[in-house]
Amino acid sequence: MNKRLLALLSVLVIASLALAACGTPEAPDTEVAPTEAATEAAPAMYECTDPLGCVKVAPGEPVHIAYWGVLSGADGTLGEDSKRGVEVAVDDLGGTFRGHEILLTTEDGLCTPEGGATAATKLATDTSIIALIGSSCSDETVGGIATLTNAGLTTISPSNTRPVLTDPNRGPDYDGYLRTAHSDAFQGKAVADFAYNALGARKAATIHDGSAYAEALQQVFADNFVALGGEIVAQEAVAKDATDMRPVLTTIAAAGPEFLYYPVFVAAGGYITAQVREIAGLEEVAIAGSDGIFTPDFIEAGGPNTEGMYLSSPDFSLFPEGYAAFVEKHNTKYGGAPLSIFHAHAYDAANIAFQAMESVVVEEADGTLYFPRQAYRDAVYATKDFKGITGTLSCSASGDCGAPVIAVYQVVSSDPAAWNPQDAANPNPKKIFP
Repeated sequence: MNKRLLALLSVLVIASLALAACGTPEAPDTEVAPTEAATEAAPAMYECTDPLGCVKVAPGEPVHIAYWGVLSGADGTLGEDSKRGVEVAVDDLGGTFRGHEILLTTEDGLCTPEGGATAATKLATDTSIIALIGSSCSDETVGGIATLTNAGLTTISPSNTRPVLTDPNRGPDYDGYLRTAHSDAFQGKAVADFAYNALGARKAATIHDGSAYAEALQQVFADNFVALGGEIVAQEAVAKDATDMRPVLTTIAAAGPEFLYYPVFVAAGGYITAQVREIAGLEEVAIAGSDGIFTPDFIEAGGPNTEGMYLSSPDFSLFPEGYAAFVEKHNTKYGGAPLSIFHAHAYDAANIAFQAMESVVVEEADGTLYFPRQAYRDAVYATKDFKGITGTLSCSASGDCGAPVIAVYQVVSSDPAAWNPQDAANPNPKKIFP
C-alpha cells in the first residue's frame, strides 16, 4: 500500500473517532420549547354547580339588574321614588360592575296582585337578570313572588310593609323574598300610640281599600289601640277605584270616632280626604294615613283638607349621616325633592344586592362573569351589620332587613309644591311624634 493511501485512511479513521466521541446528532425537535408563560397550566373554565344555576355575563355584555313595582297610575310616584334610589346607587358605582356596564330595566307591577303576577312572569323568563329590587306594593309581591322564587330569582323590596311577608312560618314560595322596609307590625303600633297617648283619642275608626297592605295595617292599628284601652267603633272598606266615599263616611260618622285612620293608597285616600269634612259629625275628627299616601300626589288629590292631617312614615331624622348626602345627590340628579319615602330603602336594597353579587361572582381571565343564583340568595340573607343610609341592617332568616323606626308627621301646607319633608328648616310634612 503506498504512503498516500495510508495517509488517507488515517485521516478517515481519526475523523470517524471524533464523530463517535461527539455523538450522532439527533433529528430536530418539532415541538417549540415551552416559554415561562406556557409552563403555567391554563385556567380551567368555570363549571356551574349551583343548584339554581348561574347567570353568565360574557365580555362586553352588561350586568343586568331589574326594578319592579308600580310605575304608572295614581300610585306611580311610590315606585318612581324607589327606582330613583336604585339609580343613585348605580351612579355611585360609576355605572359599572367589574368593568361591565350595569343595565337597569323595569317592570310595572301596577300595585295589584295581577300586575305583580304579570311583571314576575316577564322577569322570570329573562335569564340574564342577576338581581331584583322590588316590588313597591305588597299586593304585587303576593301576586308574583312564587314565580320569581321558583325561577331562581331573589328580590329585595324597599317598600313592602305587610307583616306576613316575612313571617317565620311563610312558605317556600317566599324563599326568594327579602325587604329593607319596616314591617307594619311596628307602624300600626306607632300610630295607635300616637292616637291614644299624644292626641288622647279613645274612639277610633278605620277604612281600608282591600289591598294586602291597607287591610293588614289598619288591623294592626286596631289591635294596638284596643290594647291601650281605646275602642274601635267602625272598620269599613272601600274599593281602590271608588270615587264617592260619602256613604262609608256617613256610616263612620254615626259611630262617633275621634280619630279616623285610613292607611290606603293615593286615589282612595284623595277622595276620602276631599269629602270627609262634608259629613256631619266628621268636621273636626282627626284624620290620618300612612306611607301609602306620603307623597305630594296625595296632597294634590286630597286638596285643602290635607292640611293638618297626620301621616306615618319612616323617621328621616333617625337616618344616619349618609342620608343627607344621598338627598343632595338625588336633588341634583332629578331637580327636586324625593317623591315619597322609600328612596333610601331602595338605595340600601341595591347596595345590599351589589355587595352580595361581589361576594359570589366568579371572574375568568377574559372578563367573563358567573353569578351562582343560590349562592347569591344565601349571601343576601347573610347580610349583617350593613351600614346603610336607613340604619345598620342585618337580614333575618325570614327576610326582614329593615330598621323599623317610625314617626308621625303633620301636613303643614296643602300646596303640593311645598312638599319637602327632608328640609330641616321648613319641612312639609313636619315630624311631630315621637
